[in-house]
Amino acid sequence: MSEAKENDKNLDRLTPREIVAELDKYIVGQKKAKRAVAVALRNRTRRLKLDPEIREDIAPKNILMIGPTGVGKTEIARRLARLANSPFIKVEATKYTEVGYVGRDVESMVRDLMAAGIQMVKQEMQETVTAEAEKRAEEALLDLLLPGPGKKRKEAKAGKPVVRPMGTFSINPDSGEGGAGLIGTAIQVGIPSFFKSGPAPDSVTDAKDSPDTESPETPDGGREEASAGERSATREKIRTMLRDGKLEDKTVELMVNQSPQFPSFEMLGGGMEEIESSLSGIAGFFGGSKKKKVVSVARAREILRSEEAEKLIDRDLVSDEARQRVEQTGIIFIDEIDKIAVRGDRGGGPDVSREGVQRDILPIVEGATVNTKWGPVNTDHILFIAAGAFNVSKPSDLIPELQGRFPLRVELDSLGKDEFLRILTEPKNALIKQYTGLLGTENIEIEFTPEAVERLAVLAADVNSRLENIGARRLHTIMEALLEELSFEAPDIAPASIPVTVDYVNEKLSGIVTDQDLGRYIL
Repeated sequence: MSEAKENDKNLDRLTPREIVAELDKYIVGQKKAKRAVAVALRNRTRRLKLDPEIREDIAPKNILMIGPTGVGKTEIARRLARLANSPFIKVEATKYTEVGYVGRDVESMVRDLMAAGIQMVKQEMQETVTAEAEKRAEEALLDLLLPGPGKKRKEAKAGKPVVRPMGTFSINPDSGEGGAGLIGTAIQVGIPSFFKSGPAPDSVTDAKDSPDTESPETPDGGREEASAGERSATREKIRTMLRDGKLEDKTVELMVNQSPQFPSFEMLGGGMEEIESSLSGIAGFFGGSKKKKVVSVARAREILRSEEAEKLIDRDLVSDEARQRVEQTGIIFIDEIDKIAVRGDRGGGPDVSREGVQRDILPIVEGATVNTKWGPVNTDHILFIAAGAFNVSKPSDLIPELQGRFPLRVELDSLGKDEFLRILTEPKNALIKQYTGLLGTENIEIEFTPEAVERLAVLAADVNSRLENIGARRLHTIMEALLEELSFEAPDIAPASIPVTVDYVNEKLSGIVTDQDLGRYIL
């Protein structure tokens, strides 16, 4: 949790201006949208500093982003969530249907956000117990490489994996004929296993007759101490070899946890999440099963480390912390909200796939309590950011109540040649840096001249103006067309150094420059 607290401190120190500066490292332009989300994020930290009485009355100011595809709407929300270390999910409004129809119900977005919060908190908590998990995993690995005395014989005797029972029950316990009653144990597969009450002669052996039982009194105590000392010395030698990486390729047989698998099925209505939650609870009640796997020492270390870290963290604490973080700092990005807006010229009654979804989204955005398998989650203070192109419909086509729940509206600008030029070079993850790094792995060095980069920006803007405007995504298709032949031949011509000039760009993209039917070349 120290990392989470450190992130909170860093976020507390970030002013809106600094938040915008952080977003500028990855997103070009869109100052209005960046300022809006920066203020919304800062208001969250301000609200948490207030007295509880007034804190609960301050609701987040949800944001509606309006702009064509590919201008940075989703990236702004995603980068904001990473900056705030907040649980974040992106959902498509078109994936949901009104309650009672086949499809996902809108409450599932809150369950998905809670699952993201659980994963985030669990990962942070596991990082705090890494050292102890490593230590325990090493000891477990040594047990696999050097089993203790009698261990192999005991494992060989156990013909079947042990299954944790649900409980026991009795049948005719008061038998009047002197015979023993029957007791049953419900096992994982749900089939009762019956045994005679009392010890069975074939299954129970006296301790003195068991070859695997270690007796406290041995005829030769000195030999036992010597044997224990030899095992200890051998164990330390193996430990040294293990730490030096000399046993990484050696294989070991490992028992791994395996959750019970239930058949997948579908049903009408929107209750699948509840069914999945119930099945998960049943799986936890049965306790799963063990499965033998033969893996390398390196892989076994990873499996054991993960299992030990899982044991060391408090699941209840994870759920409580994740719920708190989701309710106070969670962000849900609803994309394509314009696709469920009812057009003004449509007329007629309610539309199941459009207005019905809006009516179901409304209480979630207003504030409701959603049941999840980790407990109820309140959505009063979750920040909702909706986005859409609104090229067919318009924001006023949304139902008035939903419009009122998105008081901040930001219109994002279309991208032109200047923005494309900056996208190619300025961000930390600029496209030219990505492709240079990819081909660099094949010992192919490419260097773009400034004139070539400008030519690419001009072509992208030109194609967007002639065809559908898909924003910055057009640069991906331009770059793929430019470097397709080089990417294909890279392993055969490496090592090589290839300058990308204006002539190279014109040659590779000549079809785009000359043909009027650009759709045949650029999707």
